[in-house]
Amino acid sequence: MPTDVSEPRQPTDRGSPVVRTIAMPADTNPAGDIFGGWLMGQMDLAAGNVAARRARGRCATISVDAMTFHRPVIVGDEVSIYAWIVKVGRTSLRIQVEVWRREREGETTMKVTEGLFTFVAIGSDRRPRPIPPEVEESWEV
Repeated sequence: MPTDVSEPRQPTDRGSPVVRTIAMPADTNPAGDIFGGWLMGQMDLAAGNVAARRARGRCATISVDAMTFHRPVIVGDEVSIYAWIVKVGRTSLRIQVEVWRREREGETTMKVTEGLFTFVAIGSDRRPRPIPPEVEESWEV
């Protein structure tokens, strides 16, 4: 997992961010920076979206590994969350997540957080279910 946080721009090889939001005053910790729990929640939403699309249904977070907070997020920052699948098992998926911030009044961006989330696909009986085979997207008109 890369740990270089001095990259000058957000990644372009991962597509668009899954979630993009603005850090607000209500999301701060007592020190005035954005609360890490809020950031983890946003990461879980992004990873959950990727997992549910691939599994074509409900998924539940079962673990978060290798969570690293590199830098703080400041109120007013634009927060962009990238998430992509790194492994698909029989009933589970591992999703890598990176969070980047852009200063409110500038174009400077930096990676602030990353983590590895594991999800399990859940059936209507609330038990693990197999993940269906990947479907090729067709753009026929």
